[in-house]
Amino acid sequence: MTNAALKVGIIAGEVSGDLLGGDLIAALREAHGGSIELVGVGGEALERQGLTSLFDFSELSIMGISQVLKRLPSLLRRIRQTADAIIAARPDVLVIIDSPDFTHRVARRVRKALPDLPVVNYVCPSVWAWKEERAPRMRAYVDHVLALLPFEPAVMERLGGPATTYVGHRLTSDPDVQRVRAARLERTDDQPSGARVCLLLPGSRATEITRLLPVFGMAAREMIARNPATRFVLPTVPRQEALVRTLTADWPVKPQITVSANEKWQAFAEADAAIAASGTVILELALARVPVVSTYRFDWLANLFLRKIKIWTAAIPNLIADYTVVPEYLNEQVRPGSLARWFERLSCDTAQRRAMLEGYDLVHERMRTIRPPGETGATVILDLLATKKPGQN
Repeated sequence: MTNAALKVGIIAGEVSGDLLGGDLIAALREAHGGSIELVGVGGEALERQGLTSLFDFSELSIMGISQVLKRLPSLLRRIRQTADAIIAARPDVLVIIDSPDFTHRVARRVRKALPDLPVVNYVCPSVWAWKEERAPRMRAYVDHVLALLPFEPAVMERLGGPATTYVGHRLTSDPDVQRVRAARLERTDDQPSGARVCLLLPGSRATEITRLLPVFGMAAREMIARNPATRFVLPTVPRQEALVRTLTADWPVKPQITVSANEKWQAFAEADAAIAASGTVILELALARVPVVSTYRFDWLANLFLRKIKIWTAAIPNLIADYTVVPEYLNEQVRPGSLARWFERLSCDTAQRRAMLEGYDLVHERMRTIRPPGETGATVILDLLATKKPGQN
């Protein structure tokens, strides 16, 4: 394949997936040596690599079963549109990135029409958490999975899923994460009690913010009552700034609301501890060595399916360490008093803080890779293109 033109179908439905795709295509371009043409769906990172997205991929940034059902007609239309475009383009390989409710449906349609097309799934679906039966079913339309978490290849093998390679997580080599980590390794935690900086991260989706920020506000009131010198920093994304300002308007001590990436990382560096929505940001905080309490409140429909979740924790650092590194609270357990007291214990030199930082270092070590994720992923794709035989799925 070297120096030959390569056409890549690629689909990313979230900002995080778009960033992964951008890194992957940049590495693939360098490893391949020839021109690369892209067709599919993505955002700014993939557009910088030459993709003209079929539509604005922010349409796919929805969360929660009720939100999916509400947008179902539009999603089905976009699934058909994307699959038809990929089929018409007849790429050399299709890469689907995360967002399985969308990308896997597209991949199944494409595989039916183009049975010899290699399909790579970047970001292993969370079959280790729920719906394990998805793993063997994926073999019908996925040839190889690129996993972000070190325990996922063994899980996929145990469940009978497609071949899976741990490529690593882009956060482990992210320059901002590493810069903050280095700065925090140099700081000491023996300062006297007094002013403390609490980092609040209620999520990037309106539904997450609406459910969690009022509770964060009550916790902030309690923290101020117990320590008036406490300061709050609340990074958010530009599209949610108005909502965040509205929900914090009546707080007795206004948080410092930031929207730029530089301000976010500065807050990570300065914070004594954080209270955050469960998700990738918990891993981000762990790798940057910011102590955190993880929280989440599901919508009413998602709550009906909680009994189907088989995993013992939702916090990724806990899964990687295989023990509870990060405390987590869900639904009605998200109580202001618990959050306030955890912040107090994690924001100064305590046994709880030291234990969490020790766990963070274990997570960092277990996620370490020799090569960046994009480079390993590019090698897997090129090897698959070289060995895939007509009619082989």
